[in-house]
Amino acid sequence: MFRDIPLERPVTPLLDTIDSPTQLRELDEAQLPQLARELREFLLYTVGQTGGHFGAGLGVVELTIALHYVYDTPEDRLVWDVGHQCYPHKILTGRRERMNSMRKPNGLAGFPKREESPYDTFGVGHSSTSISAALGMAIAARQQGIDRHNVAIIGDGAMTAGMAFEAITHATHTGANMLVVLNDNQMSISKNTGGLNTYFSKIWASKTYNQIRSGGKSVLSKLPRPATSIAARLEEYMKGMVSPATLFEELGFNYIGPIDGHDLDMLVPTLRNLRELPGPQMLHIMTQKGKGFEPAEQDPVGFHAISKIEPKVEAKAPPKPASPKYQDVFGQWLCDQATASPELVAITPAMCEGSGMVAFSEQFPERFYDVAIAEQHAVTLAAGMACDGLKPVVAIYSTFLQRGYDQLIHDVALQNLDVTFGIDRAGLVGEDGPTHAGAFDLSYLRCIPNMVVMAPSDENETRQLLHTGYLYPGPAAVRYPRGTGPGVTIEAELTPVEIGKGVVRREGRDVAILCFGTLLGAALEAAESLDATVVDMRFVKPLDGPLIDDMARRHSLLVTVEENAIAGGAGSAVAEYLNRQDICLPLLQLGLPDDFIDHGKHKQMLSAVGLDAEGIAASIRRRQTKLGQAPLLSSLPG
Repeated sequence: MFRDIPLERPVTPLLDTIDSPTQLRELDEAQLPQLARELREFLLYTVGQTGGHFGAGLGVVELTIALHYVYDTPEDRLVWDVGHQCYPHKILTGRRERMNSMRKPNGLAGFPKREESPYDTFGVGHSSTSISAALGMAIAARQQGIDRHNVAIIGDGAMTAGMAFEAITHATHTGANMLVVLNDNQMSISKNTGGLNTYFSKIWASKTYNQIRSGGKSVLSKLPRPATSIAARLEEYMKGMVSPATLFEELGFNYIGPIDGHDLDMLVPTLRNLRELPGPQMLHIMTQKGKGFEPAEQDPVGFHAISKIEPKVEAKAPPKPASPKYQDVFGQWLCDQATASPELVAITPAMCEGSGMVAFSEQFPERFYDVAIAEQHAVTLAAGMACDGLKPVVAIYSTFLQRGYDQLIHDVALQNLDVTFGIDRAGLVGEDGPTHAGAFDLSYLRCIPNMVVMAPSDENETRQLLHTGYLYPGPAAVRYPRGTGPGVTIEAELTPVEIGKGVVRREGRDVAILCFGTLLGAALEAAESLDATVVDMRFVKPLDGPLIDDMARRHSLLVTVEENAIAGGAGSAVAEYLNRQDICLPLLQLGLPDDFIDHGKHKQMLSAVGLDAEGIAASIRRRQTKLGQAPLLSSLPG
């Protein structure tokens, strides 16, 4: 049991001999426990060097070894769900000495990535995709006459999503040869809602079950002694009706388990046996998130991921207080709004901690709904609540709202229901990379009728625009980024902003920069060198048309800036507005390019795509040079 994360590379003589699973399979089975110990210690060291997902990987060390030991990877396909379980897999598949590049520019990705290794059979960042993908691979192998094993490893809460069960039912229908390993650690990122173990325990402890149980015993106790054994068998039968074995076997899977997922002596022979069985197989294992590192075992939520461990240095001056994270600004607003609004209810799809909702869940437990990894359900649940008098607030990451997009359109916006969306992790998210980037929300939100879409520029605007969206009697979304803001004063009083109104932050000449969101600081800095006007637009939908008209009259070039895809984003909205108004004026749209941007530090990523102050100024100068500084004032109205 480790208590500290090592700062020096541990001695791992056996692990150092493993550069591929082929070498792993040459080991004697008796050597595998030693390999597990070394792998766990090496994992602790490398994540301490780079930061990253932590607890889930520690929990699958033995499973990862057993899978690569039994199956002929990469010819046999391993598909990892919830990709942050994949660090031990990467270490064993030839990437051990590159682990210190994890999540850095040009380094290893924090999730499985097909371009990175043939052992990464399916790219993943969102949960609950593994069974569908592995089934697709199994069908492909069968159709091509290839004898290949296909394994989906699902866990860390991913079985709570409906997509997993859709895949299970289809796998049964096809009869495909595949194995699903259910890694049941009773956790997702937050405490697992609806986890299998908790679910069955609740049933067996339920009032209904126990009334039947005690009533049956009361009746049977008055009968002759043989009836007592009938009562015992009846109880076991009732339990069997709701056991995992019954559930999955009724769905058409051959179910084995649960077994200890840290016991290699049990895992290896079990996997060998299952490898030879035809049709859909389910292996249910029990593991401990954070296994082997005591702090992570005690606090699996807090150690889901960690930052890079820096050597301790003597502080020369007291550090200045850190600005609150945007998620905490949201969490504080939520509590304050709920105090004033008894009809407010809050919904999250398994992201209580990440969305800053812990305080709300403790202060208003009867108004807090964690629906597990079920984004579609979260959105339609909010719609149902809004139909009958509640005012739901859905806290959701931008990248996860993509999974509930049909529900957002069909169930909320089409019916013009009063639902507020707090959209976290908007824009680039740094080391988590493209799977978690909120690069598209302005594009996919602004095309939906009835939506109000807001992009605040700082912490106080975030608070006040959340209040504005909550008071708006229809669907409203406020998008804000990961991390901290510029550190502005946050006003305690909640003051609504006029819908669709921006504000001029700097007066200049020739160039007007229309900024949507938290790139305002970079825009202001760029404007200083250009003597440009800067507008904090705040609203993507509805746009402040009169303000755009005024900027167009007084400037020869309009520039839009957003941390969102240029395609279909806020700049496109401005272009469409100018077109509708017959305003012929040069427009430069700055935002994220038509590409998936690799992981790295957030500031480095912004610089790489030209969205820091220097990049914004350079892009404007290039456009001015091409235009020859010639304003087209004659074509402007008025």
